[in-house]
Amino acid sequence: MNQEVKTVEELEAIANRLRIKIVQMIAYSGVGHAGGAMSITEMVTVLYFREMLIDKNDPDFPNRDRLILSKGHAVPALYAVFSELGYISEDLLYTLHKIDSPLQMHPEYGVCPGIEMSTGALGQGLSASVGMAIGAKIRKKPFRIYAILGDGELAEGQVWEAAMAASKYNLDNLVALIDYNKLALTDKTDVVMPLEPLVAKWRSFGWEVFEINGHSIKELIDVFDKAGSVKGKPVAIICHTEKGHKIPYYAGKPSCHSVSFTEDQLIETLESLNCEKDEIEKTLMCVREKNKCRK
Repeated sequence: MNQEVKTVEELEAIANRLRIKIVQMIAYSGVGHAGGAMSITEMVTVLYFREMLIDKNDPDFPNRDRLILSKGHAVPALYAVFSELGYISEDLLYTLHKIDSPLQMHPEYGVCPGIEMSTGALGQGLSASVGMAIGAKIRKKPFRIYAILGDGELAEGQVWEAAMAASKYNLDNLVALIDYNKLALTDKTDVVMPLEPLVAKWRSFGWEVFEINGHSIKELIDVFDKAGSVKGKPVAIICHTEKGHKIPYYAGKPSCHSVSFTEDQLIETLESLNCEKDEIEKTLMCVREKNKCRK
């Protein structure tokens, strides 16, 4: 567990702050993967601010728990987390996607503190997570591995090869979270590549499976408590979510995968997140005059 256990209300407040930061940094950039970042916001909130063992003063703490963001395009959610933890400065959020910035469109290991693996080629994250979990077992290390996968990503055969290996090696130090927002890049997943029966599939591969509302802080807390008691097998958590959650214009639409905000959309979204009026004005000013955004 994280050293500072927070209440549901505190975690919900953090998740809201992260959402504001995601929207702001994508607005500063001009374009970005808002949909998948907003669908995993509660997941990363509970992981980093309650569940995972980390050191806020040292992102490379040797016995830290690891998170692999296999769906790497959702990385604005992690950048928001890292700024909240103090791994990176708030100023860096203004530099998303700039050529000389550590905050690139997909996570790059060794460039941004807190990133455990360069991802973006979908399907690879679970395989790497299996390798890390096996390594921890061999070296008798206590840390756990968490992997966040997109539902569209499950069409990759490598995911299921990794799932078989995780079961074979009894990796009870591995937890996979499936961001089941039902949307791939261009259409619904049941049109692009149907996934059901998804729970039965993971169980048939030898995993302990839980199914929750991925936007419920309480359900996430409860399921991580259950996952921690599972012995002898890996855990898959099917998280039912909404792509672009809490972005009024884009939520639940395939077009929310990568977005640009008009000023009206930006104002509407930040207002819906209860962003302070002066902060909305500052965001608008920075969007209008990007070269003057840095503090």
